[in-house]
Amino acid sequence: ENSMKLMKTLVAGVALGAIASTTVLPAFAQTPANMLIIANRIDDITTLDPQESFEFAGSDVLRNVYGRLVNFDPADLAAGYQPDLAESWEVSEDGMTITFTMREGVTFHSGNPVTAKDAEFSLRRAVTLNKTPSFILTQFGFTPENIAETIVATDDRTLKITTDKRYATSFVLNCLTATIAGIVDSKVAMEHDVDGDLGNEWLKTNTAGSGPYKDVNWKANESVTMLANPDYYGGAPAMERVIVRHVQESATQRLLLERGDIDVARNLNPEDVAGISSADGITVDSELRGRLMYYSLNQKNEALSNPKVIEATKYLVDYEGMRDSFLNGQYTIQQAFLPQTYLGAIDETPYTLDIEKAKALMEEAGYGDGIEIEVGVREAQERIEIAQALQNNFAQAGIKLNITVGTAKQILARYRTRELDMYLGAWGPDYPDPHTNAATFAMNPDNSDAAENTGFLTWRNAWDIPEMTAKTAAAVVENDREKRAEMYREIQREHQATSPFGIMFQKIEQTARKDNVQGFSIGAAITAAAYWKVTK
Repeated sequence: ENSMKLMKTLVAGVALGAIASTTVLPAFAQTPANMLIIANRIDDITTLDPQESFEFAGSDVLRNVYGRLVNFDPADLAAGYQPDLAESWEVSEDGMTITFTMREGVTFHSGNPVTAKDAEFSLRRAVTLNKTPSFILTQFGFTPENIAETIVATDDRTLKITTDKRYATSFVLNCLTATIAGIVDSKVAMEHDVDGDLGNEWLKTNTAGSGPYKDVNWKANESVTMLANPDYYGGAPAMERVIVRHVQESATQRLLLERGDIDVARNLNPEDVAGISSADGITVDSELRGRLMYYSLNQKNEALSNPKVIEATKYLVDYEGMRDSFLNGQYTIQQAFLPQTYLGAIDETPYTLDIEKAKALMEEAGYGDGIEIEVGVREAQERIEIAQALQNNFAQAGIKLNITVGTAKQILARYRTRELDMYLGAWGPDYPDPHTNAATFAMNPDNSDAAENTGFLTWRNAWDIPEMTAKTAAAVVENDREKRAEMYREIQREHQATSPFGIMFQKIEQTARKDNVQGFSIGAAITAAAYWKVTK
């Protein structure tokens, strides 16, 4: 697949023997055999409620805590979605109703049985709460007014969901692998209901799942601790405790791994990857992820809504220079909104660094004297370096870029309320279907400030596109696979040429781990990390 192992250079035995004969070598620490300790940036976690969470690190936690109707096997991601809390399903002749049969004998961490009523509660809850990721489910026509008829548990083992029209069944099931589709213990949630919030406030910092891990202790910007669920239907995990430590700096993660204080380092920069690849007892895995690095321009800013200014910015990115220097080995150039490996992905790269062309476009746009804008960026090393590279190139065409660095929470809050002139960040798919990115990069059903759902990146940038929205809506109901793929190719080519999105790179995640750690999955391009099949 897309995963490859970097070769390690072993220290010559003779040299090692010579050192050993004259020096007492330090004994490196080791983490306990039944514990997995990971260093990762987790400052983007804002909530542990699966029906609200919409951040990378939060998805990693919740994938291990909440079962879903269908899910992915970490040991065989290529197989696609598999039965999880639902053991089977049937589709009606008209393609609009899917009937799930729940797995028997599964319990929540509380000891309560997992039933179809809990699945009904959880999916209805997602629609009713209407938090940022709710569009993943409401795109099927579910509303607070109709969920009593469209999401129904007919008995403890049977759940029926009825969509507003026929969609490809794979599309519906892929959406049910998303974080928002985690099945919550309805009894526990409602014990903590306050003023009709369905336990939302309590579930921000507590969990009520049935997955392989339970009892999550989250200390913001510090750590997440999970305990194994000995009663997990798939078998108790070998790692009885998983601790994810928030470590911002690459050099610190590397040091912790070399010292044996952690088992896995997830945010090493290319320099530290190169430095650690030859270390004895450490392996670096490289895996193509679905995450895209992009910038976007707020169309409420008059200058940034000018098509020639938009085009100019795309010629002010040193795609190859960044890829070959500080992003080396960790990103590949990708200039379209579907990641490679997704149905309908294209690999065309029409833009290269061309400052003279950008200058001419700025002149044609009437901004030859220059403009000044603010870009918001999260305090992560490679993102700040990208912002600084853009700042240098933009300046050469008369665009003064003022960089505002903040925590993920601070920057995302401003982005989600349309406050930033420009945003620089990453976007990861929520489910392995092309609509996951098309829906947010190429649809904007309501561009008004009062729009209820701010999950659309088009909305966050005030990009009003009724025609492209219609094309994207047509692609998602097309049942012919190749015709559907071609529709996405056409939309992406138009998007590349006209959109206020500068899509630059696709992530290659390089994960350094101790050799004794086996079965660690970060989810490839389709899902989040899984810990329950890890052994040492």
